Amino acid sequence: MSFTKSIGAASIALLTFAAPALASDITPAPEGRTFSWSVNAALTSDYVFRGVSQSDSDPAVSAGFDASYGIVYAGFWASSVDEDFVGGNLEIDYYAGIKPTLGPATFDFGVLYYTYPGATDPVDGDSEVFELKAGVSGEILPKLSGNAVVYWSPEAAGDLGEYWVYEGTLAYALPKVSIFTPTISGTYGYVDNLDFDASDYSYWNAGLALGYDKFTFDFRYWDTDVDSKISDERFVFTAKVAFP
Repeated sequence: MSFTKSIGAASIALLTFAAPALASDITPAPEGRTFSWSVNAALTSDYVFRGVSQSDSDPAVSAGFDASYGIVYAGFWASSVDEDFVGGNLEIDYYAGIKPTLGPATFDFGVLYYTYPGATDPVDGDSEVFELKAGVSGEILPKLSGNAVVYWSPEAAGDLGEYWVYEGTLAYALPKVSIFTPTISGTYGYVDNLDFDASDYSYWNAGLALGYDKFTFDFRYWDTDVDSKISDERFVFTAKVAFP
């Protein structure tokens, strides 16, 4: 999820799957202190992050692992990327944080670290990116949930300076159709690069996700206000599976 791709020609959905808690066979963990884990894998027609294709409009494969204990979580996620961006074809992201709750709201305070093993850094500076995030999510109305997140980094990929990202999402759960549980959702985001105003941009998406058992099939439209080959409007199909 290189921010270098996100700010134009040089230009982060982490989707994390929650797993049910695993109870100890010996001594039950105290309420709120249970351990849970999940693994996931996905195939997508185009790896799009913050409106910008990271796979040069080609298909990509990804996989990840998540674990949590109480309000603490950590995990990593890897995906294939286009080699022309960073001189490598692999992205591995690491993340950790806490998710405290207050009433109906769940907060998310975390750190993210985006890496590109074997990258030759075709652009000046370091391709790796460190971010802090702060978010809140919860149910607004029955079946309607919302999520607002702010990301900050002291240095964009390629040493392009400090930036902020503001992102909001709404999702509505539809009645079950046959074997599928459908959800419609949309996201709007804005990237504010403090050192390069010309690279500020907005992105958005809207789509339908069909859930079935451990599978999710997502049909999504993406677009930005940037006129470039990797950020033009596009339709993306993603098939995911998560265990347990």
